[in-house]
Amino acid sequence: MIEYEDDNLVIGHMHIERHMTPLNLYLQNGTPSEIEHGIKEYGDAIKELIQANIFSGDMLYKNFGVTRHGRVVFYDYDEIEYLTDCNVRKVPQARNEEDEMLGEPWYTVGPHDIFPETYNTILLGDPRVGDVFMKHHADFFDPALWQKHKEEILNGKLADFFPYERGIRFCVRYPERFLDDAPSAGTA
Repeated sequence: MIEYEDDNLVIGHMHIERHMTPLNLYLQNGTPSEIEHGIKEYGDAIKELIQANIFSGDMLYKNFGVTRHGRVVFYDYDEIEYLTDCNVRKVPQARNEEDEMLGEPWYTVGPHDIFPETYNTILLGDPRVGDVFMKHHADFFDPALWQKHKEEILNGKLADFFPYERGIRFCVRYPERFLDDAPSAGTA
């Protein structure tokens, strides 16, 4: 929202974002190690979203960005909803061969139904990306992963998230300052 007042430009509302490289371009132009890093971060970001009760809806790579620090973050919020409002389903077995050839699903699909196993068609198209994706996040396409997190949320279990990798956290770099608060082995 901008207005002109005499010789002044008055900004009433402004939205500023940090520069990020869209993940699809990062993967398209990336070296093998950059692709591995980007896909590992992408899968981790989605898994953190579902643990936080967020279903991103549109999980295309173009809806994620890579920060200057190499983190992959979600930035397209127009189709999000609570995972707990979603009905996580497995695609039913086709009744016959003709069912699989239909242009429309042979099974009913409700407005909040999600089918994680169908995401492979949009995420695994590039073999360089697909091989890395399956190496790090093959469970992503299993409805059981999504359902497990949904049930944990419904049972009141909330996940902890850490913005920095374990090796650079203060509690690891300066353990003497955090003796009473140091996480036990295998946590955080």
